[in-house]
Amino acid sequence: MIPHILICDDDPVVHESLIIYLDAENYTHASAFDGLESLKLWEEEKPDLIILDLMMPKMSGTDVCREIRKTSNVPVIMLTARGEEIDRVLGLELGADDYIVKPFSPREVIARIKAVLRRLREGESSPSSVLRFEGLEINLDNYQVKVKGENVAFTPKEVEILYLLASHAGQVMDREQILSKVWGYDYFGDTRTVDTHIKRIRQKIDQEDAKYGLITVYGVGYKFEAEK
Repeated sequence: MIPHILICDDDPVVHESLIIYLDAENYTHASAFDGLESLKLWEEEKPDLIILDLMMPKMSGTDVCREIRKTSNVPVIMLTARGEEIDRVLGLELGADDYIVKPFSPREVIARIKAVLRRLREGESSPSSVLRFEGLEINLDNYQVKVKGENVAFTPKEVEILYLLASHAGQVMDREQILSKVWGYDYFGDTRTVDTHIKRIRQKIDQEDAKYGLITVYGVGYKFEAEK
Protein backbone atom coordinates (compact mmCIF):
# COMPACT_ATOMS: atom_id res chain seq x y z
CA MET A 1 0.00 0.00 0.00
CA ILE A 2 1.39 3.41 -1.01
CA PRO A 3 1.73 5.77 2.00
CA HIS A 4 -0.37 8.94 1.86
CA ILE A 5 1.29 11.95 3.55
CA LEU A 6 -0.42 15.14 4.70
CA ILE A 7 1.89 18.19 4.73
CA CYS A 8 0.71 20.99 7.05
CA ASP A 9 2.78 24.18 6.82
CA ASP A 10 2.06 27.80 5.89
CA ASP A 11 5.26 28.08 3.82
CA PRO A 12 4.77 27.06 0.14
CA VAL A 13 8.52 26.45 -0.18
CA VAL A 14 8.31 23.68 2.43
CA HIS A 15 5.56 21.99 0.44
CA GLU A 16 7.45 22.32 -2.84
CA SER A 17 10.68 20.87 -1.46
CA LEU A 18 9.01 17.96 0.31
CA ILE A 19 6.73 17.11 -2.62
CA ILE A 20 9.75 16.62 -4.89
CA TYR A 21 11.12 13.95 -2.57
CA LEU A 22 7.73 12.38 -1.81
CA ASP A 23 7.10 12.03 -5.54
CA ALA A 24 10.50 10.39 -5.95
CA GLU A 25 9.42 7.78 -3.36
CA ASN A 26 6.04 7.38 -5.13
CA TYR A 27 4.22 8.55 -1.99
CA THR A 28 0.89 10.29 -2.48
CA HIS A 29 0.35 13.56 -0.63
CA ALA A 30 -1.99 16.44 0.22
CA SER A 31 -1.21 19.97 1.39
CA ALA A 32 -2.72 22.20 4.07
CA PHE A 33 -1.56 25.77 4.72
CA ASP A 34 -3.21 26.60 8.05
CA GLY A 35 -4.36 24.78 11.16
CA LEU A 36 -8.06 24.60 10.36
CA GLU A 37 -7.38 23.29 6.86
CA SER A 38 -5.03 20.72 8.42
CA LEU A 39 -7.82 19.31 10.59
CA LYS A 40 -10.25 19.32 7.65
CA LEU A 41 -7.86 17.43 5.37
CA TRP A 42 -6.90 14.99 8.13
CA GLU A 43 -10.55 13.99 8.41
CA GLU A 44 -11.10 13.87 4.64
CA GLU A 45 -7.82 12.39 3.42
CA LYS A 46 -7.18 9.82 6.17
CA PRO A 47 -3.38 10.15 5.76
CA ASP A 48 -0.93 7.48 6.89
CA LEU A 49 1.34 10.18 8.37
CA ILE A 50 1.15 13.93 9.04
CA ILE A 51 4.01 16.43 8.73
CA LEU A 52 2.85 19.25 11.01
CA ASP A 53 4.34 22.72 11.46
CA LEU A 54 4.20 24.00 15.03
CA MET A 55 3.40 27.60 14.05
CA MET A 56 0.52 28.06 11.58
CA PRO A 57 -2.23 30.67 11.09
CA LYS A 58 -5.82 30.14 12.31
CA MET A 59 -4.82 27.25 14.58
CA SER A 60 -1.39 26.27 15.90
CA GLY A 61 0.20 22.93 15.17
CA THR A 62 0.12 22.06 18.87
CA ASP A 63 -3.65 22.60 18.96
CA VAL A 64 -4.06 20.58 15.76
CA CYS A 65 -2.06 17.71 17.27
CA ARG A 66 -4.07 17.92 20.48
CA GLU A 67 -7.34 17.62 18.54
CA ILE A 68 -6.09 14.73 16.41
CA ARG A 69 -4.86 12.81 19.45
CA LYS A 70 -8.35 12.85 20.96
CA THR A 71 -9.44 10.21 18.45
CA SER A 72 -6.45 9.06 16.38
CA ASN A 73 -2.94 7.63 16.73
CA VAL A 74 -1.93 8.59 13.18
CA PRO A 75 1.85 9.22 13.16
CA VAL A 76 2.81 12.91 13.41
CA ILE A 77 6.20 14.46 12.63
CA MET A 78 6.38 18.04 13.88
CA LEU A 79 8.27 20.82 12.11
CA THR A 80 9.26 24.12 13.64
CA ALA A 81 11.72 26.96 13.17
CA ARG A 82 12.17 27.10 16.93
CA GLY A 83 14.60 24.71 18.54
CA GLU A 84 14.20 25.39 22.25
CA GLU A 85 13.86 22.37 24.53
CA ILE A 86 10.39 23.46 25.69
CA ASP A 87 9.10 23.22 22.11
CA ARG A 88 10.49 19.74 21.59
CA VAL A 89 9.08 18.48 24.87
CA LEU A 90 5.68 20.10 24.24
CA GLY A 91 5.38 18.50 20.81
CA LEU A 92 6.35 15.07 22.10
CA GLU A 93 4.10 15.34 25.15
CA LEU A 94 1.17 16.04 22.83
CA GLY A 95 1.86 12.76 21.07
CA ALA A 96 4.12 13.66 18.15
CA ASP A 97 6.18 10.70 16.93
CA ASP A 98 9.18 12.77 15.91
CA TYR A 99 10.39 16.37 15.80
CA ILE A 100 12.45 18.21 13.17
CA VAL A 101 13.81 21.76 13.52
CA LYS A 102 13.93 24.07 10.51
CA PRO A 103 15.90 24.53 8.36
CA PHE A 104 15.91 20.85 7.51
CA SER A 105 17.05 18.58 4.73
CA PRO A 106 14.14 17.05 2.77
CA ARG A 107 16.18 13.83 2.67
CA GLU A 108 16.19 13.80 6.48
CA VAL A 109 12.41 14.24 6.55
CA ILE A 110 11.96 11.32 4.15
CA ALA A 111 14.27 9.18 6.32
CA ARG A 112 12.20 10.05 9.39
CA ILE A 113 8.94 9.25 7.54
CA LYS A 114 10.28 5.84 6.54
CA ALA A 115 11.47 5.11 10.09
CA VAL A 116 8.12 6.04 11.66
CA LEU A 117 6.11 4.04 9.10
CA ARG A 118 8.45 1.07 9.50
CA ARG A 119 7.94 1.06 13.27
CA LEU A 120 4.18 1.27 12.72
CA ARG A 121 4.22 -1.73 10.37
CA GLU A 122 6.34 -3.73 12.82
CA GLY A 123 3.87 -2.96 15.58
CA GLU A 124 0.90 -4.05 13.45
CA SER A 125 2.58 -7.34 12.57
CA SER A 126 3.31 -8.25 16.19
CA PRO A 127 1.00 -10.57 18.16
CA SER A 128 -1.56 -9.25 20.63
CA SER A 129 0.18 -7.10 23.20
CA VAL A 130 -1.63 -6.72 26.52
CA LEU A 131 0.11 -6.64 29.90
CA ARG A 132 -1.85 -7.05 33.12
CA PHE A 133 -0.78 -6.39 36.68
CA GLU A 134 -2.91 -5.99 39.78
CA GLY A 135 -4.66 -2.64 39.25
CA LEU A 136 -2.98 -1.93 35.90
CA GLU A 137 -3.60 -3.00 32.29
CA ILE A 138 -1.48 -1.83 29.34
CA ASN A 139 -2.94 -2.57 25.90
CA LEU A 140 -0.56 -1.84 23.04
CA ASP A 141 -3.11 -3.00 20.47
CA ASN A 142 -5.47 -0.11 21.09
CA TYR A 143 -3.09 2.16 23.05
CA GLN A 144 -5.22 2.13 26.18
CA VAL A 145 -4.15 2.01 29.79
CA LYS A 146 -6.49 1.12 32.63
CA VAL A 147 -5.76 1.95 36.25
CA LYS A 148 -8.04 0.09 38.67
CA GLY A 149 -10.30 -0.76 35.76
CA GLU A 150 -10.71 2.84 34.58
CA ASN A 151 -9.35 4.13 31.25
CA VAL A 152 -6.71 6.83 31.72
CA ALA A 153 -5.72 9.20 28.90
CA PHE A 154 -2.19 8.48 27.65
CA THR A 155 -0.32 9.77 24.61
CA PRO A 156 0.93 7.04 22.24
CA LYS A 157 4.53 7.52 23.35
CA GLU A 158 3.58 7.31 27.02
CA VAL A 159 1.87 3.97 26.34
CA GLU A 160 4.90 2.69 24.42
CA ILE A 161 7.35 3.68 27.17
CA LEU A 162 5.20 2.13 29.89
CA TYR A 163 4.70 -1.05 27.85
CA LEU A 164 8.44 -1.27 27.11
CA LEU A 165 9.42 -1.03 30.77
CA ALA A 166 6.57 -3.22 32.03
CA SER A 167 7.33 -5.93 29.47
CA HIS A 168 10.88 -6.04 30.90
CA ALA A 169 9.86 -5.84 34.56
CA GLY A 170 12.84 -5.66 36.89
CA GLN A 171 15.25 -4.75 34.08
CA VAL A 172 16.91 -1.33 34.20
CA MET A 173 16.90 0.63 30.91
CA ASP A 174 18.90 3.78 30.40
CA ARG A 175 17.50 6.82 28.61
CA GLU A 176 19.34 6.10 25.37
CA GLN A 177 17.84 2.59 25.25
CA ILE A 178 14.33 3.99 25.75
CA LEU A 179 14.84 6.63 23.06
CA SER A 180 16.15 4.00 20.66
CA LYS A 181 13.39 1.47 21.25
CA VAL A 182 10.46 3.89 21.40
CA TRP A 183 11.46 6.63 18.96
CA GLY A 184 13.79 4.59 16.77
CA TYR A 185 17.54 4.44 16.30
CA ASP A 186 17.52 7.50 14.04
CA TYR A 187 15.68 9.74 16.49
CA PHE A 188 17.88 12.71 17.37
CA GLY A 189 16.11 13.59 20.61
CA ASP A 190 17.30 14.81 23.98
CA THR A 191 17.35 12.24 26.77
CA ARG A 192 15.49 14.75 28.97
CA THR A 193 12.46 13.93 26.84
CA VAL A 194 12.43 10.51 28.51
CA ASP A 195 12.48 12.08 31.98
CA THR A 196 9.51 14.28 31.09
CA HIS A 197 7.50 11.31 29.80
CA ILE A 198 8.33 9.20 32.86
CA LYS A 199 7.16 12.01 35.16
CA ARG A 200 3.83 12.25 33.32
CA ILE A 201 3.35 8.46 33.33
CA ARG A 202 3.95 8.32 37.08
CA GLN A 203 1.34 11.01 37.68
CA LYS A 204 -1.20 8.86 35.85
CA ILE A 205 -0.48 5.43 37.31
CA ASP A 206 0.68 6.14 40.86
CA GLN A 207 -1.75 4.96 43.54
CA GLU A 208 -1.24 4.81 47.31
CA ASP A 209 -1.88 1.07 47.39
CA ALA A 210 -0.29 0.27 44.01
CA LYS A 211 1.62 -2.99 43.80
CA TYR A 212 3.68 -1.73 40.87
CA GLY A 213 5.73 1.34 40.05
CA LEU A 214 8.31 3.06 37.88
CA ILE A 215 11.60 3.13 39.76
CA THR A 216 14.44 5.58 39.14
CA VAL A 217 17.85 3.98 39.26
CA TYR A 218 20.01 7.04 39.81
CA GLY A 219 22.87 7.46 37.38
CA VAL A 220 21.48 4.69 35.16
CA GLY A 221 17.84 4.94 34.11
CA TYR A 222 14.44 3.46 34.93
CA LYS A 223 12.76 0.13 35.60
CA PHE A 224 9.25 -1.17 36.20
CA GLU A 225 8.61 -3.31 39.26
CA ALA A 226 5.47 -5.21 40.28
CA GLU A 227 4.62 -7.61 43.06
CA LYS A 228 4.35 -11.19 41.88
